Amino acid sequence: MIKHPLRIIDLHDDGFHPLLDIQVYGRAFTVVLDTGASKTAFDKSLLQAHEEATIVESDKLSTGLGTNEMASFTAVIPELRIGELLIRDIEVAVLDLSTINIAYRQMNHPEVLGVLGGDILMKYKAVIDYGKKQLRLKTDQ
Repeated sequence: MIKHPLRIIDLHDDGFHPLLDIQVYGRAFTVVLDTGASKTAFDKSLLQAHEEATIVESDKLSTGLGTNEMASFTAVIPELRIGELLIRDIEVAVLDLSTINIAYRQMNHPEVLGVLGGDILMKYKAVIDYGKKQLRLKTDQ
């Protein structure tokens, strides 16, 4: 089992978001831990900045994020690291998440690559401990 620190940010009277740091393409990024997201999703413009990223249009429309008509894309990430956990060749949804980052900047919060969703949380039997500000993931599959 690995333990990974969380940062809990205050959304100014609109709740809280747990953030965690991950590594993609050898670079550190911040993501929102989102138990309501069925799949991990990354921001299209941030991924396009990496020449290694191959983004493919999906035939599905994304739901949530305030709309049912958002075009979506997918990408296979060769290596995603959450602390000591290395996840290879994970397919993620790729969406335009610019409005989330605009809102975060207005509240003086860091820009995020996207959301870590239920696909990873379920597979690694995640335990989210708000009191200890910690995410625990089981690595023995």
